[in-house]
Amino acid sequence: MTELLREIVADNRAGKRRGIPSYCTAHPETLSAIFASYRNDTDPILVEATCNQVNQFGGYTGMDPKAFRAFVEGLAQREGVDPARLILGGDHLGPNPWKGEPADVAMDKARAMVAAYVEAGFTKIHLDASMACADDGVLGEDAMAERAAALCAISEAAGGEDLCYVIGTEVPIPGGETEVLDTLAVTRPEAVKRTYDLHREAFAAHNLDAAFGRVIAMVVQPGVDFGNDQVFAFDPEPTRALSATALDFDDLAFEAHSTDYQSLGGLAGLVAAHFPILKVGPELTFAFRQAVVALAHIEAELRPAKPSRLVETIRAEMQANPRDWRAYIAAGPREEAMMLYGLSDRVRYYWPRAALQAALKSLYANIAEGRPEPGIIAQFTGGLATGEGAPDTLPRRIVDAMVGAVVGKYRAAVRS
Repeated sequence: MTELLREIVADNRAGKRRGIPSYCTAHPETLSAIFASYRNDTDPILVEATCNQVNQFGGYTGMDPKAFRAFVEGLAQREGVDPARLILGGDHLGPNPWKGEPADVAMDKARAMVAAYVEAGFTKIHLDASMACADDGVLGEDAMAERAAALCAISEAAGGEDLCYVIGTEVPIPGGETEVLDTLAVTRPEAVKRTYDLHREAFAAHNLDAAFGRVIAMVVQPGVDFGNDQVFAFDPEPTRALSATALDFDDLAFEAHSTDYQSLGGLAGLVAAHFPILKVGPELTFAFRQAVVALAHIEAELRPAKPSRLVETIRAEMQANPRDWRAYIAAGPREEAMMLYGLSDRVRYYWPRAALQAALKSLYANIAEGRPEPGIIAQFTGGLATGEGAPDTLPRRIVDAMVGAVVGKYRAAVRS
């Protein structure tokens, strides 16, 4: 499958509007909806996990790379998708989860993490050692490249020629922006060349020239990003010089992170600007949250004897356990609304909690039993036509349709 990624990059460099979405989520219902969108074709599906989500200690999902692979493949199979179509990627693989520790300790853990990803069958590896550790002070770009090469050496020993690599990191920290931004600076062409040269030299010093030849993309900033209440839309004009730079390097294009909430035109523009790999994460689980809140509004119209109180339960859980949203949301009169409806979708960290799972189960049961009329369904789903199906499948059909709309936008953007 890595050969397919190289083919996509080559076609994009040749001027074809070809690319691939990269889905970065570990939420099971959202992943199932993504796979359902691919059920009736044979296109490859790129799913990525970040160093904070999944690592040898479990990350915040509780899964190591081997468990994450089994989890994703199991969901794909249940949706009628052949797991052989999956490409698994590891994103921001480096010392970030342990950056509060001394560099030697953090890098030892990062090496073990990279080995675990490769041994589990992940083949698209983003090497990112850009973050300063506890005893680093200011970390120079040459040191970042040297650490990326050291991680690549471990990766090569564990996996070898089946791997492809992504380098660079001009993106927000894993998890998204924590503050409101005024402007975004597009990566300068000279900065791209410096990153490329430093990594090439560091890889060569580790006798990794062959591995460097399998670098398919560099992460740079094309001027797109989002925060909890803002979206920076893609503007092709300031990106023209950066876009042209991609062709200065052999067999390499760019990877765009934080493309969530871009329009179809913006995503297609990124692909045309030699960004064939489009990362998306929070917009997917945001769509799931939209779907279940729509279901909660439908439930209210049905007036069941025992309402799920889903929205109230979400708010209570988030307010009682603010760790996963507090740094992303400004205090003030809009705090509660942004906690639930913000684009960073901090709600995604709370779905596994027992109280929310119980509320979801109750909500789905109330919808199935209540058999809402089509007009009520349409009122709260933006006019969504749900098609035919048993009453107990209605919640799943609504989730699939809303998450599927995001997936469909990305798939349309990467097709020539």
